[in-house]
Amino acid sequence: MLIKDLINHIEDIAPLNYAEDFDNVGLLVGDKNTKITNVLVTLDTLEAVVDEAIAKNCNFILSFHPIIFKGLKSLTGKNYVERTVLKAIKNNIAIFAIHTALDNDKNGVNAMLCNQLQLINQNILIPQKQTIKKLTTYAPKNEADTLRQALFKAGAGQIGNYSNCSFNVNGVGTYNANSNANPSKGSIGTDHNESETQITITFERHLESKILATLFKNHTYEEVAYEITTIENTNQNIGMGMVAELETQQSETEFLNYLKDKMKVSHIRHSQLLNKPIKKVAVLGGSGSFAIQAAKAAGADVFVTSDLKYHDFFQAENNILLVDIGHYESEQYTKNGLVAILTKKIPNFAFILSKTNTNPVKYF
Repeated sequence: MLIKDLINHIEDIAPLNYAEDFDNVGLLVGDKNTKITNVLVTLDTLEAVVDEAIAKNCNFILSFHPIIFKGLKSLTGKNYVERTVLKAIKNNIAIFAIHTALDNDKNGVNAMLCNQLQLINQNILIPQKQTIKKLTTYAPKNEADTLRQALFKAGAGQIGNYSNCSFNVNGVGTYNANSNANPSKGSIGTDHNESETQITITFERHLESKILATLFKNHTYEEVAYEITTIENTNQNIGMGMVAELETQQSETEFLNYLKDKMKVSHIRHSQLLNKPIKKVAVLGGSGSFAIQAAKAAGADVFVTSDLKYHDFFQAENNILLVDIGHYESEQYTKNGLVAILTKKIPNFAFILSKTNTNPVKYF
């Protein structure tokens, strides 16, 4: 398998199109036409991880966090980022980062966190806006169904739990082909009326090029009339964080002990206990202070995240329990989840779980 082939599989899992604007995802080091030996999956790519890749004959590192986040003006080995990149290049090891593309996927980081906590009824906490587009096109009436089915097969028409969704209106299209045209219907220089069906169909943003390619391939007209608009409907599949539920409600103390056990953490920072039962749980792996208000609006009893600052805890305002379990700790099972998904998707290929602990925070 070539790197570019694996990238296509990764994007099927978490399209890079949905990564946050500030992020740096995709192939950071390497040639996409290189043949892959083995893949090492890690949370962070550091020198020690590159050493592990070398030892395990892996020439592709799938990293959750990007090692290159800001622009590099030189590669002299003066800091840990440059040293890591240099070592990877010298040893012909590619580095690919998935980060917020996986954060925003419904089966990504936050679903993995929910699964670790055995939470049920999982839903996106903060849906990403402008991720749904609408195609409107016109086809000869007797060819409309064939075109619709091709668009459905390409991934259009998916709305929540429903598939093959479209809206259709019959009417009459008119045109007059000039001498340079090659009309599939009608004659050059003559006004032509054609019974047509207007097809309106939605699709997720990352599918646009595929949808257009399908449209052009399956439409008989030489010039295809179409328009694409972005709509504001909520996308149930893309966004930050999750809100879910415990199967059985717990007291705050029971939940904190449950959280420590399930996440294998010894230290937890939290806001003031409210003496209220915990049933509805919001989670956001990584830095999640920006989602406190969303967790409150969702009616969550507790919000589990990381990197909360002193003043962030005041936002609890006696109506939610805020819990900080640590950045690494909140994302630690992401690499396990990625290995499981990729192994299921490509069962005959070696995906190796990194054993290197990359947590930079130590506790005394």
